[in-house]
Amino acid sequence: MQKLLTSLIIVVLLALGGYWYEQNGDPAAPSSTSDSEVVQLIFPSDRYPETAKHIQDAIAKGESATCTINREQAEDNRKESLKGISTKKGYDRDEWPMAMCNEGGKGADIEYITPKDNRGAGSWVGNQLEDYADGTRVEFMFK
Repeated sequence: MQKLLTSLIIVVLLALGGYWYEQNGDPAAPSSTSDSEVVQLIFPSDRYPETAKHIQDAIAKGESATCTINREQAEDNRKESLKGISTKKGYDRDEWPMAMCNEGGKGADIEYITPKDNRGAGSWVGNQLEDYADGTRVEFMFK
């Protein structure tokens, strides 16, 4: 009788846990921000000075300092932003807003940046934002 009671308690606890999980979701899942919330990202200007200068210059010319993450659109945005911009030996074409942003794409500000700076900055940003869902708004700030 005691084994039956113990088994019954375990089944009830598992059922309650399953119900709770279904209602509340995965607590470890990255949370997206509300429409009004903006995540602030402090960009390391000392580590990636060319990219930092380009972003700051583009913002000063009127580009948005806020990026709304949209990874699915990145490839199309990159094609649009770089259309008609020739490659230059020894340089990458850096774009602001980035291709992974809703704000990116046609009309983005393009600057030639050394590959080490540009790719390092891109990798750093990607790592910082990997836990944020598409739709998250990120404001770039500089130290």
